[in-house]
Amino acid sequence: MAWRQHDYDEIPGTYVFDGKRSHSGYALNRMAFSFNSEANRQEFAADMDAYCRKYGLSDEQREAVLNGEFLKLLQMGGNIYYLAKIAVFHGLTVQDAGAAFHGISTDEFKQILLNNASGFEERLKQEGGFWHG
Repeated sequence: MAWRQHDYDEIPGTYVFDGKRSHSGYALNRMAFSFNSEANRQEFAADMDAYCRKYGLSDEQREAVLNGEFLKLLQMGGNIYYLAKIAVFHGLTVQDAGAAFHGISTDEFKQILLNNASGFEERLKQEGGFWHG
């Protein structure tokens, strides 16, 4: 399939979840989505490697899943929301995974979240209790 270039393709550290990334990460995201089922979570926990192979992950994706390399998984088309499901199996929180995406500590990432949230509750009250983006 031919993908067209985008301006954001040249921005270092930017991994836009576009059609190209979505296509390349389909098997990975399909596998992570399967964790909605308790039986699938148990099967994955029992043998992560076999479960990755069952879903047809590439060797590079499979190794990144097994090693908990979340930035690499993001680069290979992993959807951030689905990658959080994989993080749990590595004993990580969503904040831990977010920190890994940024290459910073979890505490630094949590502080960024707090800084970004500054004034949010007041703005929410001004908007009538609903966030409109």
